[in-house]
Amino acid sequence: MSVSDYTISQLIITSRVWINPGTDSSKVTIPALPGKTRKTFDLLESLRQWLNQIEVDNPKLAHRLCRLIPAQCPFERQIKLFNRTLLRIPPLCKLNPVYDEVVALRFRALSYLADECGEDITCYC
Repeated sequence: MSVSDYTISQLIITSRVWINPGTDSSKVTIPALPGKTRKTFDLLESLRQWLNQIEVDNPKLAHRLCRLIPAQCPFERQIKLFNRTLLRIPPLCKLNPVYDEVVALRFRALSYLADECGEDITCYC
């Protein structure tokens, strides 16, 4: 018998929960905010869901996505004069409300090309 057999059989998982006997958690209510009961249509949320639901299952589509979506933010610039940086414009892509979903779509396309198709994706990096 090895040590791991003995310790695994003797392993007991416990958790501790502190219960305050003076309060009943079933009686705790959260008051509703007035004016917040109406549902609103969020166009950006539906766009995010649509981007997340795109399945990349075609090599032609995957190549097109990898060409259209840049690997780095194209708006980041450094304005130089006589080899001195005068102005630096930070990457503004993070201000895009659907930036994470677009980057995830590009990653899914790259993963499909590399894993399923077995292609070299270094030209897209």
